[in-house]
Amino acid sequence: MSEAVRLVEGEVRELIRRSGLDPARQSGEVGRLVRDAVTDYDERSMHGGMPTLGDLGDAVKSVLDAVAGYGPLQRYFDDPEVEEIWINEPSKVFVARGGVAELTTTILGADEVRDLVERMLRSSGRRVDLSSPFVDAMLPDGSRLHVVIPDITKEHWQVNIRKFVVKADRLEDLVRLGTLTRQAAAFLEAAVVSGLNILVAGGTQAGKTTMLNCLAAAIPPRERVVTCEEVFELKIPLRDVASMQCRQPSLEGTGEVPLRRLVKEALRMRPSRIIVGEVRQAESLDLLIALNSGLPGLCTVHANSAREAVLKMCTLPLLAGDNVSSRFVVPTVASAVDIVVHQALERDGVRRVREIVAVPGRAEEDVIEVADLFGRRGGEVLRRLDGFPPHVERFERAGYDVADLLAQAV
Repeated sequence: MSEAVRLVEGEVRELIRRSGLDPARQSGEVGRLVRDAVTDYDERSMHGGMPTLGDLGDAVKSVLDAVAGYGPLQRYFDDPEVEEIWINEPSKVFVARGGVAELTTTILGADEVRDLVERMLRSSGRRVDLSSPFVDAMLPDGSRLHVVIPDITKEHWQVNIRKFVVKADRLEDLVRLGTLTRQAAAFLEAAVVSGLNILVAGGTQAGKTTMLNCLAAAIPPRERVVTCEEVFELKIPLRDVASMQCRQPSLEGTGEVPLRRLVKEALRMRPSRIIVGEVRQAESLDLLIALNSGLPGLCTVHANSAREAVLKMCTLPLLAGDNVSSRFVVPTVASAVDIVVHQALERDGVRRVREIVAVPGRAEEDVIEVADLFGRRGGEVLRRLDGFPPHVERFERAGYDVADLLAQAV
């Protein structure tokens, strides 16, 4: 940033303070103030004794980014190709484009990183300090912020911003992007409409939330959907959606609302369908009980394959307490989970569905049987395998012929 731009930024900050404007909520007024300040400074600099601004448009954007945006990081927020931004240390700012990471030329100061984090957290009402060294928050544009501070980290603040980049709203968009085939998309849409319970599995940045959004878009419009998330990420295009997110404890250590509580509360809200952003711990037990009672649902889980996702759903509920045993959990998972979609971020940066399996509902000696519906054997395209889904009668009630869905050409 040039010296002239720094001078204008200082003047603008003083004008904002005097006028009482809120840069986050009154962006139009702040924009006009910045443009007027830049024009005024440019006229004064022509008489000598002051550094010149150069291109006025660039100066306006730089000042706006500094006072109303996220400073040096704003250009990455504005870049539609950037999917994620993270800071390992002030001199190492990374971004991901098309699933590929790259080190940027942006260099920040330690105080600048802290100021940027505080600015990002301001709208969320959340905090990060020694008593609460982790924070998850949603930014006004829908991006997800995660911050960890020392002494949990070795020296520097670790910042990760996952931008909400909308590349797919519906399953047909995923077909266009090469994530899955048209036949697989048609089957998944029919499974959602028919009320089957679907588990989306994969690693970090595999596109699980995007897949969940696309699956949810196939839910019939008259249904009431209740969502439970750590931080708001889902964007479901239905008219009757009730969304809830977790809450951090207060400074006194009270008032925390964990995901397990949200799942329990969701059942009291007359849902036709429940969606859990991601299951990680004991809330998986409450979700399984809800699904087992006949309430259709969708959720995601971190796993390296569809079979590992089923195994994980058998172990996570055990965290709920010593009184929960695998003798109860395994048959519950077998009867509650119907379809597992596993996808991954490939080396070329493309997110692809690797397999879709069905859970017929049978378990023997704590091992749940699965049937392969679609897969990529030998690295080839996603193709139909020989498995068959459960609950054919639900497909029929919804007006689908499963045999026709799975027999049509890819």
